[in-house]
Amino acid sequence: MSKAYPAVNEKELTLATDSGTDFLVPPRHLAIVMDGNGRWANSRGLPRTEGHKAGEISLMEIIEGCVELGVEVLSVYAFSTENWRRSPKEVAFLMNYSRTVIRKRCAEMDALGVRVVWSGRRPKLWKSVIKELERAAEITRNNSKLILNFCMNYGGQAEIADAVQIIAQKVAEGKLRASHITPATIAKHLYQPQLPPVDLFIRTGGEQRTSNFLLWQASYAEFMFVDTPWPEFDRHVLQQCIAQFNGRERRFGTAIDQVEALETVAVEAEVPDQMAI
Repeated sequence: MSKAYPAVNEKELTLATDSGTDFLVPPRHLAIVMDGNGRWANSRGLPRTEGHKAGEISLMEIIEGCVELGVEVLSVYAFSTENWRRSPKEVAFLMNYSRTVIRKRCAEMDALGVRVVWSGRRPKLWKSVIKELERAAEITRNNSKLILNFCMNYGGQAEIADAVQIIAQKVAEGKLRASHITPATIAKHLYQPQLPPVDLFIRTGGEQRTSNFLLWQASYAEFMFVDTPWPEFDRHVLQQCIAQFNGRERRFGTAIDQVEALETVAVEAEVPDQMAI
């Protein structure tokens, strides 16, 4: 039976952030599935596209919040390789709107010290969208406050498959021995190999799945599935998520025997301090 991960309701988080953010230790790499736009809009009697428009405000709010908190990398899931299955009308809107948002917000992100990079497949992606992504990457290339990894026409399985194809070609050309392929080899051939692994993975909107996002990079990430829809997700909710993230014990495959640890502490307490004798 698969484990059920409870959704995080921001009202139930007990770690307060009212005293400020100085005590928060930010994740190096934060990944967000910006979900719930359409449902948020439909619940208000609005078309799904209005939810995507409202999501733009949340995106800038979280970018500013990440800069404020000291997050190094923010990866956002803007459009997946599976999103082409949506209605042609919604796909066209998302392409047009993504292009407009990137162009419109580029100067603002540059002023914030944000460096834009993008991950995804070129085939099928509108050339005008690629043009704006590359333009934003060029304009912001020297910034260092935050790296915004804009994932457009992206899929985790596709990314791994693309990396494997490049590696296979190198093997076929005699540039690499198959016996020398390691996980590090695959990581080196991902879309943005210079980025650190994901530390905290947040999905808004109440759904509890990864939806093929950063499968390789998030192998040891902490996951949070929050009920808040993306248009309502702000830096205060982000701070609450990071506060909860700070309270988690990350072991990366190791384990601590709590009973053994307590016994060790007890034994050490019984040993006399030789310096005091």
